[in-house]
Amino acid sequence: MSDTHDPAAPVAGFTRRDFLRTTASAAVAASVAGRFGMAHAAGSDEIRVGLIGAGGRGTGALRNVLDAAPGVRVVAIGDVFQDQIDASLKQVNAKLAKPLDVPKERQFSGLDAYKNVLAQDINYVILATPPGFRPLHLKAAVESGKHIFTEKPVAVDGPGVRDVLALVDVADAKGLRIAAGTQRRHQAGYIETIGRIHDGAIGDIVAARAYWNQGSLWSKPRQPGWSDAEWMLRNWLYFPFLSGDIIVEQHIHNPDVINWAMQAHPVRAVSLAGRQVRTAAEFGSVYDHFATDFEYENGVHLMSMCRQIENCANNVGEALVGTRGNSQVDRYTITGANPWKRAERDDDPDPYVQEHADLIAAIRGNKPLNELKAVAETTLTAIMGRMAGYTGQAVTWDEAMASQEVLMPADFSLESTIPVPAVAMPGQTPLT
Repeated sequence: MSDTHDPAAPVAGFTRRDFLRTTASAAVAASVAGRFGMAHAAGSDEIRVGLIGAGGRGTGALRNVLDAAPGVRVVAIGDVFQDQIDASLKQVNAKLAKPLDVPKERQFSGLDAYKNVLAQDINYVILATPPGFRPLHLKAAVESGKHIFTEKPVAVDGPGVRDVLALVDVADAKGLRIAAGTQRRHQAGYIETIGRIHDGAIGDIVAARAYWNQGSLWSKPRQPGWSDAEWMLRNWLYFPFLSGDIIVEQHIHNPDVINWAMQAHPVRAVSLAGRQVRTAAEFGSVYDHFATDFEYENGVHLMSMCRQIENCANNVGEALVGTRGNSQVDRYTITGANPWKRAERDDDPDPYVQEHADLIAAIRGNKPLNELKAVAETTLTAIMGRMAGYTGQAVTWDEAMASQEVLMPADFSLESTIPVPAVAMPGQTPLT
């Protein structure tokens, strides 16, 4: 988050414990308000939404923002492909009593669809395209003066992260509110657990673990008439210039929790990684596993693992080791000198909805909220791990930040003939 408006920073007479307790309570209250109409209604407070990226996550985000508060109206939708817009509207409308009022003239397809969406009468934009486009879309959204919900990650390479970080102060100066799709930071159980850790429940953190190990994900067979670009866009997970690879696109959530707990980012990474099972051409050039040792400035090490391989042990979560106890953060549990476990609560708000509720509350209440710096730093954390895995070299934060490697092909268009990027080979792929 921006240094100017860091909501975790204590103010006079208001401790970090007070902040986190209040935030957790506010999360539940905002959810109840959204469900039962106790928040602002339409009118001057109307949230007019434009969606850029109508795939699975964009469609989910559209449903989430509609559930987050009253007085929300979807105005425009854009995606590279019209069939994705059609499918998104069909899926969302199936859950609504009244279909969304998004006629064809406010549906935009093509690589420039984002420009058309931003030109509509919207004040809230959801950015959910493949991450390779995120720096471009964030810059355009900030320049157009829209409040922003951006999915994670916010870049796929060092230059992209630098471009995003340059927007933090610009957005603040314009009074824009920005929330990111790192939804654990809006999840009541995580908020309370991290709050206790910040208050010293486990003492000083001395080690950490973060995992996202699961099976394979979807892929779409290439169809007659698809250009290279269309095939890659429809299978964006498997191309580093679009997704950043699995450590950046998916695993980012788990190191983000550790960065949040540490109130810092790592300064060095060493990684063992590769492409063991998903070796067919349909899987582009991403890896299927990473095991990364991240080191923080104070000497704490994070053991970070991610894997997308079938028939293996699955594990998604985060853990911390302290001088006075341990925490399995994802289970809201602390052991040691101050044992504690948060009970399951049926009234906990859905964090995917709550992140929108928090953003809307900040907009309507004219309260500062800018998560761009935090999500950009976690994005670079994951990129640093990928660079270490691809090259086999130890990579520092400064090297990742200063990298000149731009992954997006030059002059990318839907008609582009694009060879599949070579699979990185540790010990041979240079650090750039």
